[in-house]
Amino acid sequence: MSARVYVPGDAAAVSVGADEVAAAFEAAGARVVRNGSRGMLWLEPLVEVETDAGRVGYANVEPGDVDAVLAGEHARDIGVVDQHPWLTSQRRVSFVRVGIVDPASISDYEAHGGYAGLRRAFSLSPAEVVQEVTDSGLRGRGGAGFPAGIKWKTVHDLEADLKFVACNFDEGDSGTFADRMVVEGDPFTLVEGMTIAAYAVGASEGYVYVRSEYPHAVSALRRAIDAAYTHGYLGEDIHGSGLSFDLHVRVGAGAYICGEESSMLDSLEGKRGEVRAKPPIPAIKGLWDRPTAVNNVLTLCAVPMILADGGAAYAELGTGRSRGTQVFQLAGNIKQGGIVELPFGVSLRELVEEYGGGTLTGRPVRAAQVGGPLGAYVPATGFDVPMDYEALAESGAMLGHGGIVIHDDTVDMAKMARFAMEFCAVESCGKCTPCRVGSTRGVEVIDRIIAGRADGQDVATNLVLLDDLCDTMTKGSLCAMGGLTPMPVQSAIKHFPEDFGPHDFEREVAPA
Repeated sequence: MSARVYVPGDAAAVSVGADEVAAAFEAAGARVVRNGSRGMLWLEPLVEVETDAGRVGYANVEPGDVDAVLAGEHARDIGVVDQHPWLTSQRRVSFVRVGIVDPASISDYEAHGGYAGLRRAFSLSPAEVVQEVTDSGLRGRGGAGFPAGIKWKTVHDLEADLKFVACNFDEGDSGTFADRMVVEGDPFTLVEGMTIAAYAVGASEGYVYVRSEYPHAVSALRRAIDAAYTHGYLGEDIHGSGLSFDLHVRVGAGAYICGEESSMLDSLEGKRGEVRAKPPIPAIKGLWDRPTAVNNVLTLCAVPMILADGGAAYAELGTGRSRGTQVFQLAGNIKQGGIVELPFGVSLRELVEEYGGGTLTGRPVRAAQVGGPLGAYVPATGFDVPMDYEALAESGAMLGHGGIVIHDDTVDMAKMARFAMEFCAVESCGKCTPCRVGSTRGVEVIDRIIAGRADGQDVATNLVLLDDLCDTMTKGSLCAMGGLTPMPVQSAIKHFPEDFGPHDFEREVAPA
């Protein structure tokens, strides 16, 4: 019998030749399964061959390596992948099946524990399901960290002719890719999570809002939804539960602001994506003015495991008010970029130095931007901070979506501060003045600082002006787009003042 070979269909693997490698294995007579990526992106394409000992991995495979791999003679044999220390030291919950199952097979999903959570949910009342999620301590993984159980209870308790579940899959933060990877590698988990949410809150329709830059994820998700309908996991009276739930995919046009929940809802309604004033919150008046539970991909992908194993089991992981696991994404100038899922509380240093292996260039790490393009720059001296919501906030940073972008000692932090302001200027929806105008003026002020830093001309004056501008944006912006843009700017000034030129700027910069 021909060998079963797993070749990732994940976009990251495809970008380095996985499609060509898969075609070469098929031409050699192997039975090829296009799985998701294990998250060890520096080893892609990572090919796995099924053996009596387990699935043996071969790193950085090229089409010409097929014969050597099938003979077990490829030079980059990493052994049984499930036993690789980089994976065994993690605690995968949302990613427990990613890279293992065939993302196109609902039977493979079920064989690996899929839909156990939904079956248990159907044995409980909707209120009891909400309580399980509340007891788990699950908080929104999109960045805000709001307790999912409270949001669900709000929607559950409201009377309405129609309720919705909306999944925010507009993963636009630089250095983040966990949403994409889980959907490309295990799309049924998201479908199951949204179905459980619909049962819990009383929704009959669901929408997944996906960014247009993710065509592989869109295809995987639509294929999974079709299979779920075929097998009775979507549609009318799902498995005799009385729940009728329809799920739709909508592809956005690539606006960063549509990652903000109210802008996303406007876009789903066919409008220009703009931030809505709150209150009312989307849980009360969301999609088409109906109660809507809006959650991020990773939040919803944690739900099936929470229901299958119980909220208390999930709450045992993590620390303080940050319960469960977080999917960290290592990117930038990093030797071993990829996905690391661990309970909250792991230090930033352990993630960067042990899992990431330091910089790709081999130079010293100077800074890590945590939490996306609006997150703070953390200096290497601050890497011992625990990665949880409260500890990061206390240090002047934020967790965001769990993205970590590394910079070595050649980075110019003044230019990084400028990038943050320019990003806001380009991506602002334009609805409020502090964000729309403040970011444009911020770019101009930083340009003057960069131009004058060689001789210190007006640097101090412009830093005072920049600080005032940041304060206005933080306090006056309608949403986090303008409100958080000052965070990377002020953290760069605070921790790397030497990059802003010689000056006598003594003013206390507001906490980043």
